[in-house]
Amino acid sequence: MTYQESIARIRPEFEHALEAFKKELAKIRTGQAHPSLVEDIEADVFGQNMPIKQLGGISCPERRQILIQPWDASYIPAIEKALQKAELGAFPVVEGKSVRLSLPVMTQEYRETLIRLLSEKSEQTKQSMRRHREDAWNEIQDAAKVGEIREDDKFKGKEELQKLVDNYGSMVEEAVERKRVEIQE
Repeated sequence: MTYQESIARIRPEFEHALEAFKKELAKIRTGQAHPSLVEDIEADVFGQNMPIKQLGGISCPERRQILIQPWDASYIPAIEKALQKAELGAFPVVEGKSVRLSLPVMTQEYRETLIRLLSEKSEQTKQSMRRHREDAWNEIQDAAKVGEIREDDKFKGKEELQKLVDNYGSMVEEAVERKRVEIQE
């Protein structure tokens, strides 16, 4: 085993943590409507929970409005009920064969709450990445103890692990900053 193998093994974990973080960010409401706010909300259709994105088309005809056009009109009551339970701060309105959700203007207090939530989620992601780094570092140290890895390579591995953490950490920070700007708009 080499230190590169240990690092290669944890790289997908970092990628997974970053992608999960980006999905969580998409669910945080900003001043603008976006399909990701409602697409994963589950509606009880015929006794089965299904995400809204599987029940119809989702669009944003206006800046603070989401329009859901179900594939089947029988889904409308389930979608309406799911949106009411989701506590988005807006109530769905059924208009013929579609459901319209008009998002209210965000208050400064709510924006501050979202920014705190954003910080918490970014810290959780970074902690996950640090745990993966520690696992890889322990693996490298164990390999060095039994002589599979030279002492020089052990420290090269530590440096590369830190570069990996720094790289993914900066990607998390960039995503946080973009979302912070969206929230403040």
